[in-house]
Amino acid sequence: MTFTDASLTALRVFREVAERGTLTAAATALGYTQSAVSRQIASLERAAGTELLERRHDGVRLTPAGRVVVRRAAAAIDQVDAAARELAGIPEEQGTVRLGWFATAGVWLVPRALAALRETHPGITVVSREGSTPALVRALRAGTVDLALLASAPPFRAPDTETPALEFHTLAERSLRIAVPTTHPFAHADVVDIADLRGQRWIAGPGGEQYMGVWPGLDERPQIVHTARDWLAKLHLVAAGCGITTAPTALTSALPPGVRIIAVQGGPEELRRILLARLPRPIPEPVARLSVALKAVAGEHG
Repeated sequence: MTFTDASLTALRVFREVAERGTLTAAATALGYTQSAVSRQIASLERAAGTELLERRHDGVRLTPAGRVVVRRAAAAIDQVDAAARELAGIPEEQGTVRLGWFATAGVWLVPRALAALRETHPGITVVSREGSTPALVRALRAGTVDLALLASAPPFRAPDTETPALEFHTLAERSLRIAVPTTHPFAHADVVDIADLRGQRWIAGPGGEQYMGVWPGLDERPQIVHTARDWLAKLHLVAAGCGITTAPTALTSALPPGVRIIAVQGGPEELRRILLARLPRPIPEPVARLSVALKAVAGEHG
């Protein structure tokens, strides 16, 4: 068996594994069993004559050969899907852009940019989805999104070490702040000292994001009283007086009643960047137009 005999199903499964980062997550997304996914990957590796995935305790990582396959597989799958649409009489969507974004970018940047793009280029269709920065980077590598809005924190390293390196444009750089209920003693000030954050009750993210939502420079083990993945849930918990959390300044216009965002002083400045990322290759016109819209909105609200 040679690689030219590889099945389209195996290629689809491989691309899903590359994007999800684990066999289990890919199986769930595809509605397969994990053993079925493993069999498809094994068949593809036999056809390639080499390992395509490095199995690690925290998931899988593409080998150099795997990066070649996922890049080519994405193009092949897209062409087959385009042929299927054409045979079915569905008009080809030449103006479609696939955008990935992290949660808080969906509060202000994404909807405003899409509205602006719709005014200037109504023929462009944008299909978007939310994801974590690691998941969006994998999606870029797998070719399932064209552009991704990524969150970046100091020391602002590249989100992965794969080749080719992704291309980035910094859309915004802003200071991290804290969100407190309007009944909280901090709410009457514009700035709070980092030392005064000791002993506070925090609302943070779950699982691997346990300390997302806790001030990064805190010099004690935080007291986390509530965990929530969704930023809006966190802010409503703050409004209910259940604790405090961190928040970017971009959320100021979307705060629920009963919440104030205030600055923190006395420690290193906690900056956060919004990056626009893509693979280093010729950029189609619809993708370029969306990039321009995102940059314009970020510049207006920078």
